Amino acid sequence: MTFANRNQRPQQKSLLCVDDEPIIRELCVDVLSDYHVLEAKDGLEAEKILKTLEVDIVLSDVKMPNLDGLGLLKSIKEQYPDQAVILMTGYSDQDLILQALKAGADDFINKPINILQLSTTVEKVFEKQKIRQELADLKRTEQLKNNFLGLISHKLKTPATAISLFIQNIAEGIESPEDENFQQMITMVQAETAHLEQLIQDLLYFSEATLTEETSTLEAVDLGALADRVSLSLQTAALHSGVTLETNIDPHLAQKPLMLNAQRISFAIRALLDNAIKFTPKGGAIQLTAKVDQQQITLLIKDDGIGISQQELAKIFNKFYQIDPEHTGQVRGFGLGLYYAREFIRSMGGQVYVESQPGQGATATIEFPL
Repeated sequence: MTFANRNQRPQQKSLLCVDDEPIIRELCVDVLSDYHVLEAKDGLEAEKILKTLEVDIVLSDVKMPNLDGLGLLKSIKEQYPDQAVILMTGYSDQDLILQALKAGADDFINKPINILQLSTTVEKVFEKQKIRQELADLKRTEQLKNNFLGLISHKLKTPATAISLFIQNIAEGIESPEDENFQQMITMVQAETAHLEQLIQDLLYFSEATLTEETSTLEAVDLGALADRVSLSLQTAALHSGVTLETNIDPHLAQKPLMLNAQRISFAIRALLDNAIKFTPKGGAIQLTAKVDQQQITLLIKDDGIGISQQELAKIFNKFYQIDPEHTGQVRGFGLGLYYAREFIRSMGGQVYVESQPGQGATATIEFPL
């Protein structure tokens, strides 16, 4: 199953006009010339549009067939609580207005429509929504900063403590090269050192990613060849985990280069492969497939690992979220790989989604249109 993402947004200010009267929709298009105006004839059609497209404001009539404006308002606020909604009504029904306010309506426009009221109300709601979003972004940024600092402290402390304790034991004579378990301890410290080094490398890259401008340098990239190189670089990690990592690259991809940022798409593919290796048990297999058709280039990363529940599948691209199947609280990494993988892929015009069932492995799909 493919999960719809509301990651498409018109470049200019946008508004969805929902009304069963074509003349009202045409009026909105004419009057609101500063907006990209989309049209829907009823609430059901509006819901379909909103599943795939973000808009700044929904402007809806109240009385419509199939799904009326009040029903649409409640549906929108359940799925997209921050969506701004203005209702148009020819009724002076105080009970209706009270219901709409309780359901989260941002404002009202009376019918028959006054052009001045239409334009000023829409602009007022847009500015209010803009301020609300800026405040939410500031709050979210502060919370993310606090979460990140706490996460760094926790993740770096575990390997650092293990290494420090071993060195302290040697210094105090508790550990000796003559001891039977000394070599085992050396192996453990080497593993913790390698893990610490990887955490620091990840941290440096994530810091760079968050500070880099959204616009990145694009170049013609053979996605198949690049994916093959990333896969090759992870063969050692796969070998250590006891899993096989195979590639199947369509040779025709070399004839269809994409304008991408090579560093960012490499990071995204690596993050997806890293997760496949992490959650595929010893003896399992991972298959990286790259193919092309007339419409798009597709990368598939399929594993026969433990799989992901539908509840967790909805969260895997969230910042700092990590799946902990054994509930140990000791999952390695920062939980940022998949978040940035999706952000980078979207910024270059692609999309990524994951399909999985518990016990049946997972398939990650990256798609870029031609």
